[in-house]
Amino acid sequence: MDKQELAAIFVRIADLLEIKGEIPFKTVAYRNAAESLRTTSEDIRMLQREGRLKEIPGVGDAIAKKIDELLTTGKLDFLVRLESEVPPSLLELLQVPGLGPRKAALFWKQANITTLAQLEEAAKAGKLRSLPGIGEKSEARLLEGIESIKSK
Repeated sequence: MDKQELAAIFVRIADLLEIKGEIPFKTVAYRNAAESLRTTSEDIRMLQREGRLKEIPGVGDAIAKKIDELLTTGKLDFLVRLESEVPPSLLELLQVPGLGPRKAALFWKQANITTLAQLEEAAKAGKLRSLPGIGEKSEARLLEGIESIKSK
């Protein structure tokens, strides 16, 4: 596992935490760690061997332990637990331009929408308008965004 893969996992964790409604501080911490992992010039395995993971900006005890677990076992129990609490399919909704974790959480918690297909169906049927902050224009933008994803 390289530092780019580690960074992607930490972004995934941040997105899942944000969807779950965790305090912003936690999500920001994981995003900052991901960015630092992406940009560090240090060899991540060497930092692990030398016990220097916390020298990476934004990496404290908790995140260092998670990096170590990932590098040692290839998996992360914390991520497995998160994915059991939040449907991972919600992350595909984040591909829609302008749709972030909070809106994905809104669709999941208030309309039981967990997939792109369900979102498209609800938007076409005008069912999203009953949700807070979603109107006719928002539905139209969501449908345009879904179409742009499909065309790629």
